[in-house]
Amino acid sequence: MLALVKWFISSLNASYSSRVPKGEWEKKPYNPVLGEQYFMSWGEVNGSGETSVTCEQVSHHPPITAFYIHNDKAGMTMNGHTGQKTRFSSTALICDQVGQTMITLQKRNNESYMLTSPSLTVNGIWYAAPYIELTGNSYIQSSTGYYATIEYSSRGWISGEKNHFKCYIRKNAGNPKEYVYKVEGQWSGKSSITPYGTKSSSAFLDVNELKAGEIKSKPLEEQGEWESRRVWQKVSEAIRVGDTQTAGVEKSKIENKQRAEKRDRDGQGEVWEPVYFHWEEQEPTVFSLQRMLASAVKNKYNPPTAGNWVYKGN
Repeated sequence: MLALVKWFISSLNASYSSRVPKGEWEKKPYNPVLGEQYFMSWGEVNGSGETSVTCEQVSHHPPITAFYIHNDKAGMTMNGHTGQKTRFSSTALICDQVGQTMITLQKRNNESYMLTSPSLTVNGIWYAAPYIELTGNSYIQSSTGYYATIEYSSRGWISGEKNHFKCYIRKNAGNPKEYVYKVEGQWSGKSSITPYGTKSSSAFLDVNELKAGEIKSKPLEEQGEWESRRVWQKVSEAIRVGDTQTAGVEKSKIENKQRAEKRDRDGQGEVWEPVYFHWEEQEPTVFSLQRMLASAVKNKYNPPTAGNWVYKGN
């Protein structure tokens, strides 16, 4: 569980902080089209083996992305889906991330972990300098009988630390007021770990010391027509040269094509099917881990579904 928490914290930094170059702000992402695909791999780091990624947009309304990540050398698979529900406050855009991630460690007798994602607040919209902060809680539930609760807080007007988190690792069968370990710090920087019953902390993670694997993907000309860089090629080219008018025209072409295809499917009574994933209404491992977690944290965790978009290649 400690290793999983360490990886999860590092993934938060990679997903929400380190991707934005210093001195720059968040950019509005493209709105993925139904059936859009993305393939890449991370190169080997310290003998870890290569990690491959498959993503597919399996729903447009609401937007849902399914993903499958695997590392054959490590015997690790990650399969899940993520969607977004957004709302506005007076000063920010709030995005609740729905869905869950299942990690399976095949070399540890298929030991399983279920992860949920934090909510996001996009601040700075009104003065054209948007930035992301994480809020609420996320959870990690293990088939080994341990779970982690990760609480996020942001810097206040007067005090507080940017990108702060506090994580408690507990036993499902234990006293919920007690914990095995507490991990605390910045998910974009350093954190420390403290065993229960002591005041002695030690270094846990410094994300700035981590080495990222090399990102590998096929050249544009070798990619399929539904791959992201091919779908948005002309829009991206126009944005890079500052031609917003052409970017808008090309974006409209993509959206209008999607609407026309949906009308044709509806008219013929066809149901669109993803290429790489299928929906499993009550995925057994998801259901089992959700019950374990809900029993431990009570009404703090109420998942909308026990289903998962399962990779067809399994």
